Amino acid sequence: MKRIRTLPPIRHGWRAVVVAGTLAAVAGASWAQADDARARKIANGVCAMCHGDQGESASEIFPRLAGQHAEYITKQLRAFKSGERKSTAMAEMVARLTDDEMVALGRYYEKLPPVRDNVKDTGLAAIGAYLYQNGNKFSGVPACAACHGPDGHGTANLPRLAGQLSGYLFTQLKQFNQRQRTNDNVVMHAVAEKMTELEMAAVAEYLSTK
Repeated sequence: MKRIRTLPPIRHGWRAVVVAGTLAAVAGASWAQADDARARKIANGVCAMCHGDQGESASEIFPRLAGQHAEYITKQLRAFKSGERKSTAMAEMVARLTDDEMVALGRYYEKLPPVRDNVKDTGLAAIGAYLYQNGNKFSGVPACAACHGPDGHGTANLPRLAGQLSGYLFTQLKQFNQRQRTNDNVVMHAVAEKMTELEMAAVAEYLSTK
């Protein structure tokens, strides 16, 4: 009977691969934990004063960050730092942040549970619901849902609007309408310039309850 010649076992190569992979995984986890800890420290020490301890801002001047997409938060922080998005307060806050810290903050806030408001004006919210889902064919306002999704959850590049403070949303729509906000403006200027203040208030009221 002919013997089948076998190759000698690899004694060390596979172990090196396993060890290298394990070390990489541990290092990655350690860096992720360090980033999360750093983001939590920054959020609790600086951001919480305006945006709340859990990103649940109660002031209509400051947006809620809890549950917002990480990529979107990072993008806005970069825009504040570069001056593309204007805000005296935020420019000072982000001046010393590194890009890694901005990314870490985005990931930190994305993990926090979003909140929402109870309906304050049912009639206004009903108008807002119609406009959000269908737009206004008579004035050319498109449906907000076409970009931000049927539930206002947005995407990585488009903000989550659901649960955002109505006053804050109204202010942002007015700034787009008057071309005072100059980032994220390619579509929003064209949309907001066709909206009346009633429509802005209605959409904002609806979204705050989602």
